Amino acid sequence: MSARIAIMPARGGSKRIKHKNIVDFCGHPLLTYALATAREAGLFDVIHVSTEDARIAETATRYGFPPDFSRDPALADDVTPLLPVLKWVLERYAERGRVFDTVCLLMPTAPLIDADDLKGGCALFDRHGRQRAVLAAASFPCPVEWAMRLLSDDRLVPIDPGKAETRSQDLPKAYYDSGTFIFLPPAQVLAYPREKPDYLGYLLPRHKAVDIDDAGDLELAERLYRGRRA
Repeated sequence: MSARIAIMPARGGSKRIKHKNIVDFCGHPLLTYALATAREAGLFDVIHVSTEDARIAETATRYGFPPDFSRDPALADDVTPLLPVLKWVLERYAERGRVFDTVCLLMPTAPLIDADDLKGGCALFDRHGRQRAVLAAASFPCPVEWAMRLLSDDRLVPIDPGKAETRSQDLPKAYYDSGTFIFLPPAQVLAYPREKPDYLGYLLPRHKAVDIDDAGDLELAERLYRGRRA
């Protein structure tokens, strides 16, 4: 029988939006939307909010997701990648006698996904024998070969000179990490940094793939959320 865990990394030290993970989003703290979606999906035996922050832990608890333990503050700085956080959480559960065959990295800034998205990602993970990581991705709205940089003197300079004249239909589609969720084999997480995942892609529509980093992203996500429910 499978045992699945969703781990939400939610440290308290966000810079561009203060306490971003629990900022108000359409009436509720931001992280509670992805947590509610994970619960609705009915996939997970454990949904764990990994945080070192007392306010975030209290918010998660108030909404029915009390963390089983606090995150080591040494893993809550600006530069620590997410895989070491997942690894540390799995090791703490193993010390308590709990092991899992599926790990879902669930981002707190993913209020636009729904239960069917998690179910679809998990089904793809299962179809590949739970041996390959599954990343929720979305397609760029235009070819990445058309990208430009804005210089300090306001000039736009192509990143890939000469490609701007190429028709979009003649260029391959490109995809980006949606910043929402990843399904991972626990063995791969525990082998980090000796082993790093290569990903299968579970595709989300772009209106679900807003990675909330700044105030503009937050406003866009709120407009999309309200629009879908209008």
